[in-house]
Amino acid sequence: MRRVIIGVVLLVLAALALATYLTLDWYHSGLEPADPAARTKLVRIPEGSSVSQIARILHDEALIRDERAFRLMLRLKGLAGELQAGVYDISPGMSAEEIARHIASGRVAMRRLTIPEGFRLDQIAERVAEAELADAEEFRRAAVGKSVAEALSMPVPEGGLEGYLFPETYDFCCDLPPEAIVTRMVREFEERFYLPHRAEIEARGLSLHQIITLASLVEREARVAEERALIAGVIQNRLDRGMKLQIDATVQYALPQHKERLLFEDLRVDSPYNTYRHNGLPPGPIASPGLPSLLAALRPAETEALFYVARSDGTHIFTPSYEQHRRAIESVRGR
Repeated sequence: MRRVIIGVVLLVLAALALATYLTLDWYHSGLEPADPAARTKLVRIPEGSSVSQIARILHDEALIRDERAFRLMLRLKGLAGELQAGVYDISPGMSAEEIARHIASGRVAMRRLTIPEGFRLDQIAERVAEAELADAEEFRRAAVGKSVAEALSMPVPEGGLEGYLFPETYDFCCDLPPEAIVTRMVREFEERFYLPHRAEIEARGLSLHQIITLASLVEREARVAEERALIAGVIQNRLDRGMKLQIDATVQYALPQHKERLLFEDLRVDSPYNTYRHNGLPPGPIASPGLPSLLAALRPAETEALFYVARSDGTHIFTPSYEQHRRAIESVRGR
């Protein structure tokens, strides 16, 4: 009888040992990285998510192997109440515990966004989308004056904010709404240009919107920094004389698709932005000007020039008469 009891005890112990082994194996296997070779993912943990909901999100994104093992680990490690809402960069090569501690740290995902000088609003929207900050169309819809007006002291148009999104390198959290990204860019414009130069802007004789529009033309036309103020001076001279500006960049903006080389038929496009057909400045900016172009529009050079033509190296020949302008064109073309 004693032998039978000992045998039963040994069987029970063996069964318990096997169960413990299998449980530990399941637990540790369930916490191993889901896929070390896979790419990092951007994952949103909504506000108020429960432990079970977070485990389901991570499992659905193929970032953890086992939801139950993940939940058990959180309890054992004291992390269940530490997980924070936000958007996180998470690699499938991280263990479940590493993922949990990353979410508990609150170190939300950041994206660096660089907006070059001269970018149009649609190009900025594409950059925002590429940085995984917002959908391009949602960003375009948010880039209107009514989204940012209350946060600013400078006047902005009620509609689109073309030209008001300051070209700069930004670091954004990935959980920001597109309106917040737009506001940050316009406030940068306010802080870098409007506030430091407000007195000059108000004394310029043009509205802020017109100055930005003129600056956007300079931005698109100038290739050499030293010529920005000269180009602004030529544009101002033509405005003062009631001459059409005849700037190719405004036609490119008016066309449905950008062209590097314009044809004569393009110059006939029916648009208020076509400065070959309409006098004065276009209705608004055609791109986001950088600070040097804004300052050039604010302080145009005093010049007699009314025309300029580009050389192959990006510099321009400036001339005061049409006859001289024609000769300059011929010299540039090698005639």
